[in-house]
Amino acid sequence: MDNQKMNYRKPFITITFLFFMWGFITVMNDVLIPHLKAVFELSYFQAALIQFAFFGAFFVISLIYFIISVSQGDPISKIGYKNGIIIGLILCGIGCCLFYPAANYQRYGIFLGALFVLASGVTILQITANPYAAILGNPDTASSRLNLAQGFNSFGTTLAPIIGAILLYKVFSNGEITVDSLKMPYLIYGGLFLILAVIIKFVKLPSFVNNEKIEKGLGVLKFRHVVLGMFAIFFYVGGEVSVGSFLINFFGLESIMGMEEAEAGVFLSYYWGGAMIGRFLGSVSMGSITDKTKKYLLMAGLSILFFFVLYFITGIKVEADEFSLQLLPFSKIWLFIVFLLINYLAFMIGGVKPSKVLTLFAGVIILLLLIMILSHGEIAFWSAIAIGAFNSILWSNIFTLAIKDLGKYTSQASSLLVMMIVGGALIPLLQGAVADIIGIQLSFFIPLVCYIYLVFYGIVGYKVKNTL
Repeated sequence: MDNQKMNYRKPFITITFLFFMWGFITVMNDVLIPHLKAVFELSYFQAALIQFAFFGAFFVISLIYFIISVSQGDPISKIGYKNGIIIGLILCGIGCCLFYPAANYQRYGIFLGALFVLASGVTILQITANPYAAILGNPDTASSRLNLAQGFNSFGTTLAPIIGAILLYKVFSNGEITVDSLKMPYLIYGGLFLILAVIIKFVKLPSFVNNEKIEKGLGVLKFRHVVLGMFAIFFYVGGEVSVGSFLINFFGLESIMGMEEAEAGVFLSYYWGGAMIGRFLGSVSMGSITDKTKKYLLMAGLSILFFFVLYFITGIKVEADEFSLQLLPFSKIWLFIVFLLINYLAFMIGGVKPSKVLTLFAGVIILLLLIMILSHGEIAFWSAIAIGAFNSILWSNIFTLAIKDLGKYTSQASSLLVMMIVGGALIPLLQGAVADIIGIQLSFFIPLVCYIYLVFYGIVGYKVKNTL
């Protein structure tokens, strides 16, 4: 077993970096939305087409993958995980590089096309890297490895708003909002993806073949908890992406904080940083440690450690081409610390039962959304940011509950669940349309409805029944 761990350590580190990269590039959309909204003078609905193009690719590519898998067998089994990862990275690189001609022609439609190509690559990485991370080692610790990898995925989502804001507003522009400032940042991102594809090509990765039989037809739909789980994934991804998409605009409201986009981008990192902290806590809380004292001390240590990582990262500033460290006074972020403490306590209360944790965390998010909608100033501001911490492990809990006891139908169910990431394309579009009518603050009742469904799934919908 020790030799096996040694053999898998380097490949797992490589795969974890992939999680970081696609987390980084995905959350760059939250910086792009207000940027392109201002450049092209878009409505909220038109700006939400960014997420529609990005997450719509998840649906299209997953649907194609599902059709191929049920008719001809699992494509990844035929080409191998390594080749699948390389294809995903190349598509990501091409998608990023397409931002250059999009900026040259200054066409919003070309930007949306570039995002679709980029997201197609991310989708393939999701399909290949997630199961690959799970099989790199002892099956009993697969969940722990996935949570750890997802923690670094959230680290990427934490860094993206800060690095994106620095590149867009400081390094490649003089502070003015222009479409040209997008050229070099995305060429850099594209170059990194292509370089990583070359590295993966020459890195020795263990070869695995998926011998599990994939059932033809749609027999998996006879399982009630799978069908309801598909809707849970749809509403979870839709709710999470919708909240993140409009946070910068929400922070800019005079009744909230009246922030400029560059400053708001920094605080967006606290939203995704909360998710990062929550995922690392979740990897311990729902892990194999039986000693509660040891578990809770480790969780507390991780929470403090990654809070300070987030605190120092968000203090990095670029002014007059010089980097400086300008840390926020604790008097300005004390509410965030309070919400992290509540998150820690929620993990203790939720324990290791996925349905209980799902219900509890979704319930807290509903309360936070109500505070966002009904209040103003700092309490509404930090309540919005705190949602990230409670979103942290909802995906893994829903996914685990939805594929429980499926046997030969597991692969088919997994394909359908990944397909439902399309919620990230449709829910923000709906909220954007509503925001154009009633305003951005009141429009957050759309994701609120999404989380109400998640509470239902955590209480009733997850229960395994053979038929609808």
